Order: sequence, then structure tokens, then C-alpha cells
Amino acid sequence: MSELRTIIVEDEATSREILQNYLTKYCPSVQVLGEAPNITEGMELIRKYNPDLVFLDVEMPFGNAFDLLDKIPDRTFETVFVTAYNQYAMDALNNHAAYYLMKPINIDELVKAVDYVVDIKQKENALEGQVLKAKSGKAEGKITVPQQDGFQVLDVSEIFFCKADDNYTEIFLENKKILVSKTLKYFEEALMEYPFARIHKSYLVNVGEVVRYRKGKGGSVVLSNGKELSVSASKKSALLAYFQ
Repeated sequence: MSELRTIIVEDEATSREILQNYLTKYCPSVQVLGEAPNITEGMELIRKYNPDLVFLDVEMPFGNAFDLLDKIPDRTFETVFVTAYNQYAMDALNNHAAYYLMKPINIDELVKAVDYVVDIKQKENALEGQVLKAKSGKAEGKITVPQQDGFQVLDVSEIFFCKADDNYTEIFLENKKILVSKTLKYFEEALMEYPFARIHKSYLVNVGEVVRYRKGKGGSVVLSNGKELSVSASKKSALLAYFQ
């Protein structure tokens, strides 16, 4: 693909310089279009350049990185967080960021972050204009799910998606849902041999029911029953691989 058109939003001048130098030296696929010391100027650069990738510090003047991202609900760029505050890691990866880097920046991790974004963009570009058709085909088989008075046998193909509910899982079928006293991780492992993808901390989806993929934030998928589910940025590449 062509170069990743990139913006750096970071309030510390030294940190901006270090990141810029690392990107120039170790990430030839990156073209840095501009730098901003706060979210206000960062927004201006994003509107001006419509970048592919934005490196974001979390805590900055005039608001934090989440404030900036919330102002761009239909964004199509990927985000890599670069910060000294690891308490933001889980929220960033679940909702906003393709990758999360801790300061001081580890060069190997930086290269991995850029490679991950390149992979996402290549897959998205390759799939644009195509009818989505999962290469794994239709899920066929049966699975037992525990009930209070025993268990129920489900055709795997009848499952549209599973949703985490604390230590329970809601299984969504065409006309009903079933609450099961098992975690989503349990069903992720139980359905490994079938075309099911973990697209979010809360969702495990039957890829055979996906009829549309939308860019923006982490992205989202629309299922054949009309249900739209969010895709975490960190899960996007694995999902897109089903359609190549």
C-alpha cells in the first residue's frame, strides 16, 4: 500500500521529536504530515489531512485523547496511544486504539504497532467493493449449552452472535436469546473450529452471518438479521482475515 499518512498529537516537544525520529528511521511506511501539542490543534490537523494513522498521547492541554476521539464519531483513521499512564490501556484497546505504547517507547513495539495498522489498511483496501463472503463457509455442527434442568442442543449455524454478561453469556438466535452460565471465553474456545470471531471484549460473532463491514472507530459489522455490533480496533485485523 502507499505510505501511512500520519499525525502525531503529543504535548511534550521532546516526545514528539523522539517519536518522529523513530518513525523516520524504523518505519519507512509512515509519512508524518504534522504534529500538534494539544487536542485543539490535533483536531485541526485531522480535519485538514484526513490521516490514516494518529499517534495520541492521553493527557494533554485542553482535554485528553478520549475527548478528541469522541468528537470524531465517524473517524476512519487508526489510533496508536503513546503514554506513560498504563491505567488507560484497557479502555484504549477495547474502545479506541489499534495499539497501545508505553513511554519510553520500545522500538520493537513501535514497529509492531505500525505493521499492525498497515495490515488493517491493506485488508480494508483489498476488500473494498467486494461482496463479503467468509472463506470458512457456513458454520455446521452442534453445541450443548447448560440449562437449569439439563442442557439444550443448538445448531451452531443458528447462532448469530454471543454477548458477554459478566460471568454469563447471552446467545442470540434468529428469534430469541438464551442466557447461559458460562463466560464468553468458554464459548470462544468451544467454537474455535467454526467460523466465529471475537470482535470485541463483549462479542463473539458468527462470521457467516456478516453482510456488511463499516469503517470508523474500531469499525462495526452488520449481521444478516440487521444487528450492528462494534469491532474493537485491536480485533479488526483478525476479523478481516476471514474475508480474504
